[in-house]
Amino acid sequence: MTKKTFRIVVIIFVIVAVAAVAIVVVNLGRIIKEGVDVYGPQITKVSVTVDQVNIGLFTGSAEVKNLLVGNPTGYTAPQAVNVGDVHVVVDPTTVLSDKLVIRSINVESPDITFEGGLSGNNLTQILDNINGTARTNSATVTTSTGKAKAAKKLEVDDLVISGAKVHVTLNGLGSREIPLPDIHLSNLGTGPNGITPAGLTSQVFSSLTSATVKAVESQITNLGGNATNLGKQSVNSLKSTLGNLFGK
Repeated sequence: MTKKTFRIVVIIFVIVAVAAVAIVVVNLGRIIKEGVDVYGPQITKVSVTVDQVNIGLFTGSAEVKNLLVGNPTGYTAPQAVNVGDVHVVVDPTTVLSDKLVIRSINVESPDITFEGGLSGNNLTQILDNINGTARTNSATVTTSTGKAKAAKKLEVDDLVISGAKVHVTLNGLGSREIPLPDIHLSNLGTGPNGITPAGLTSQVFSSLTSATVKAVESQITNLGGNATNLGKQSVNSLKSTLGNLFGK
C-alpha cells in the first residue's frame, strides 16, 4: 500500500468514525428529549418538560436541565418536582440496540412539593398514575406523531437522587423545608428483557414518594411532641393539621 493510499484509507476511517459518533450523539439526545417531553406525560398523566439536553460528544454523557414534573388536577402548586440538573451516562454502543444501557443517573438537588395527607397526596396520585400505566400499557408508547411503537428496553446500573428538599405547608404552622436522605437504586433491568420506561419511572417515583412521606410524617410527629410549647391557637391548628394529614 502506497503512502497516498494509506492516507486516503485513514481519512475515510476518520470520516466514518466521526459520522458514527455523530449518529450516536444525535440519537442519544433524541432519546432523552423524547423520553421526557413525549413519553413522560403518557406515563405520569401530568405535564413533564425539560429545558434542554446537553450531550458529551465522546463520553456518552448527557446533562438534562430544568426537569419539571407537574401537579395533578386539584393541587395548587405548578410543579410536584423541579430538578435543575440530571446527569446521565450511557453506554454509547447500546444507543441503537434493542436495550439501552444507562451506566448512571444522578439527580441533583430536586425540589419536591408535598400537598395533601399522608395517605393521599399529589405524589401518591402521580405514583398511582405511573403504576396504572405500567400495569396496563407498559410495552408500547405513542410517538410525537401519534403512532404506537414498542417501548425501549432499558438497563440502569446506578441511580442516585441526592440533596432533595421537600416543601410542605402545615396549617397554622407555616411552610417548612425538609431535607431527604439520598436515594440509591442499582441494577435495574439487568436481565435480558430490561425494564420499560414506565417500570423504571415507577420504581424511582415509588422510592421518592416513600422517602417524602416518611420525612413529612417524622416532621409532624416532632411538631406534635413540641405542642406544649405552643399557644392554644397553635395547638388547635396542629390538631387540625394532624387530623387532615392522617385522614381523620
